[in-house]
Amino acid sequence: MTPKEKLSRFETEISPHLGSAYNLARWLTRNHEDAEDVVQEAFLRAFSAFESFRGSDARPWLLAIIRNTSMTFMSRKRGAAQSTDFEEVARSASTPEADPETQLLASCSQEQIQDALAKLPSEFREAIVLRELEELSYKEIATVTGVPMGTVMSRISRAREGLRGLLTHRRKGAGNR
Repeated sequence: MTPKEKLSRFETEISPHLGSAYNLARWLTRNHEDAEDVVQEAFLRAFSAFESFRGSDARPWLLAIIRNTSMTFMSRKRGAAQSTDFEEVARSASTPEADPETQLLASCSQEQIQDALAKLPSEFREAIVLRELEELSYKEIATVTGVPMGTVMSRISRAREGLRGLLTHRRKGAGNR
């Protein structure tokens, strides 16, 4: 493949996924500038390795590169910092309600949901962003993250439980003021 053909094919198959790439990088790095750096580096990596791409859907392939680049970037920049009280808040604040996700999300602002999502540990945040915001299938998420599909389903379930707990905890805290 000539360099011109490679560039043309890359622009056709990879460039349309720039928005998804940035979205994932933004949620993983939690910072606009870092996300831009990650996307730029990942696109360079993707272009360099583009001849080895053999799949039919470039989106999961690109998002796997974004994920790996984000992880490398974050470990270089600030280490693996995660929310320490996530598990405790998620367990203590969750309450059984009829269709709790719908009721809870309806009662929360977009900012509250984004804040709660940002507090999730990275592996849960990554899974829920790929599933709910990027609308990837469980199989595609497994491909992107390199973990078994059962682990993906578990992470999504725990992420939903965590979001529910964090949002319920926040709502109860706001009611006490």
